[in-house]
Amino acid sequence: MDLGLTDHVAIVTGASRGLGRAIAKTFVNEGVRVIAAARSMDDLSALAAEHPGLITPVECDMSDIAAVETLVEPAVDTYGRLDIVVNNAGIAPAGRFVEMELDEWHRVFAINLFGPVALTRRAGKVFLAQGSGKVINVASTSGLRGKPTLAAYSSSKGAMLRFTEATAGEWASKGIQVNVIAPGAFETDAQAAVTGDADVLKARLRKIPARRMGEPSEIGPLACYLASSASDFVTGATFVIDGGEANKL
Repeated sequence: MDLGLTDHVAIVTGASRGLGRAIAKTFVNEGVRVIAAARSMDDLSALAAEHPGLITPVECDMSDIAAVETLVEPAVDTYGRLDIVVNNAGIAPAGRFVEMELDEWHRVFAINLFGPVALTRRAGKVFLAQGSGKVINVASTSGLRGKPTLAAYSSSKGAMLRFTEATAGEWASKGIQVNVIAPGAFETDAQAAVTGDADVLKARLRKIPARRMGEPSEIGPLACYLASSASDFVTGATFVIDGGEANKL
């Protein structure tokens, strides 16, 4: 199915690894030009080398709001347009609630929420001017139900769901769609502590009806659908991709 994404331009944050990298690679395979942002320039450069001329790597710390707001310019200056924003970058420090300092809460919200808010706000000005645009926020099943030892992360991702709904309602009549993907357990570096221990992995898989973790490549097609005109009547929606685990929360 041709989703008509050829020559569209996207910004993907957290694109150096994991789900962000998988989304960026799938976009490129569909003809999208990608501004790939992350803190690791080495990983971004390696990704760009795999797709010469199709990926522009930009080093960016999502907690640096001034830097985040400048991500839109490379897209407009280089390609003359911006069509898609994927807010994927995030951190998930685990720890008992009473032992996590407030500074850590501020860091989690700065990266997981305020960075995406700043980028969406800046990109939104471009989208409103052109009368079209797609925002894809990547939350988590931890945002659907709070999870023990992940209070800050769960709270930030829950806020991302409400942010998605609010902006979607505000922009629905402007030709702009805002949706959110809520992934469950995927085989990424973030899950290394689970996948690297056979007993821990076995216990983890028992909680997933599909009895496996997701492959990063499985999120790409969903992101492409939400980035395409095929989803023009879809906005403010949460797409759970977790092998059925959310049904058991």
